[in-house]
Formats: sequence, C-alpha cells, structure tokens
Amino acid sequence: MAKAVIAKNVADKNHANNNVKPAGKQPAQQQELLKLYREMLLIRRFEEKAGQLYGMGLIGGFCHLYIGQEAVVVGMQHAITPQDAVITSYRDHGHMLACGMDPKGIMA
Repeated sequence: MAKAVIAKNVADKNHANNNVKPAGKQPAQQQELLKLYREMLLIRRFEEKAGQLYGMGLIGGFCHLYIGQEAVVVGMQHAITPQDAVITSYRDHGHMLACGMDPKGIMA
C-alpha cells in the first residue's frame, strides 16, 4: 500500500512539474508550436542527409548525428534568454541549426 501511495505522489509531482513554464514565458500558441516543430524537422532532415552523405563517403572524419535529440535543443533555445551562454562540443549540428545558422553553411 505504501508503495502505491509513494508512486502516486511521485506521479502527481511529475505531472505538476510538466506544467511549469520557464520564468517570464507564456504558454506556447499554435503558431509558435508549429515553428518549433519545423525547427525540429529541419534538424532531423539535416541529420538524415548528413548521415546519408557520410555513408556514401562524401563526409570525412567522424559524423556524430543528433537524430532523436531535436526537441532538446529546440526546447532549450526556446527557453533561454539573450544573456544565457550555450556551449557545445559534440553533436553540434542541431545547436547550430536551432540558433538560426544557415544549413548550407553548416553542411559546407
């Protein structure tokens, strides 16, 4: 019985945390959500193409893809303020795309 109560309390707490908005942010509207989705989709398509080119031997060295982590960087970029600093050193294509860099420049 105690395990069930603890699990319910944890689930209630987690559900409540899912509704917490970053300080100063309002709930996202439909157009904003579509913009975020398009950013995630751009990152996914870019990474798929990079993986394809790497597999064909057209990209040398290592190619660590960001597939499956698109929402992480898009959500982070959406939540940060201009005063925040972002550092990446690994799987950074998604970070560059999410901050608005030109995909052609990144691929070059």
